[in-house]
Amino acid sequence: MLPGNFYDDIRIGDERLTPRVTVTEAHVLAYAGVAGDFSPIHMDELYAQSTVFGGRIAHGLMGLSLTDGMKVQSGFFRDGIALGWSWNFRKPIRIGDTLQVRFRVDDMRPSRSHGDMGILVIAIELLNQNGETVQEGEHRLMVPRRPAAEPAASTR
Repeated sequence: MLPGNFYDDIRIGDERLTPRVTVTEAHVLAYAGVAGDFSPIHMDELYAQSTVFGGRIAHGLMGLSLTDGMKVQSGFFRDGIALGWSWNFRKPIRIGDTLQVRFRVDDMRPSRSHGDMGILVIAIELLNQNGETVQEGEHRLMVPRRPAAEPAASTR
């Protein structure tokens, strides 16, 4: 199990910044290979220069994938099960951008179907190096509750 807080250690309003990542050419190429999305806006600089973006941009869903990875790297949550995402794309992500996630627990409740789990509603912003929100949304995540025999020890 990943280190981090159990559901019982988390409070509404808890907020964190994650570690950062700088988007590289390798990220874009690897994501294109995994997703099968070789759109010229991501792959062809000359084409991309003729668009409203003025150059290549990273895949929007790559931003969401990086967001989820940085959330995990934050070490705040124990193993989680994604229940859903509501996501908005605000600004392009460019090769060379340094991204960081800010998340806040907006709501929480015990799971009705899994007594050993709790459900969190997390507001998330994906920020670039200028502090601009490039993507944002809401994530519903199910995380484990503290086992009865486990003493309370928070990583908050």
